[in-house]
Amino acid sequence: MSGPDRSEHPIIFAENGLTQADIETAQHVCARHDHRADALIEILHDVQALRSCVSDAAARAIASDLNISRAEVQGVRSFYADFTTEPRDPNRLRLCRAEACQSVGADRLAAELDSAGIAHEAVYCLGNCALGPAGLVGDRLIGRATVKRLAAALAKASAHD
Repeated sequence: MSGPDRSEHPIIFAENGLTQADIETAQHVCARHDHRADALIEILHDVQALRSCVSDAAARAIASDLNISRAEVQGVRSFYADFTTEPRDPNRLRLCRAEACQSVGADRLAAELDSAGIAHEAVYCLGNCALGPAGLVGDRLIGRATVKRLAAALAKASAHD
């Protein structure tokens, strides 16, 4: 089943807060997944990768295209911390604060990062428990993380932008 043809109704969608870029991105991604509602998580991941977020406008376009409720899209989008409604720095530092990393110093590392003025956000499990504490800068996973190693990874990621 395919979603509505937005080319027939561009003004209706624009009046509802959808930008042309959101509409085109949602259409493209939904089409790549054959407009299947059971591919919602993959669609959200793809939109996030292409737009750096899943905006409210993109969520409405996805719901319309998949013929599901906006509440269904919002439920999935809000459940997973990786989906954001506004663009975030792709090279931000995420520090694992789950139990395995806590047991090897993640809380102390977080305090050291705070003292050093290095912004970070908590996540719960990066899948690198054997090498905790673990951090993630962009797509780069860092095991046995220290302030020095994380700061170096942030500097390297910034230099590549």
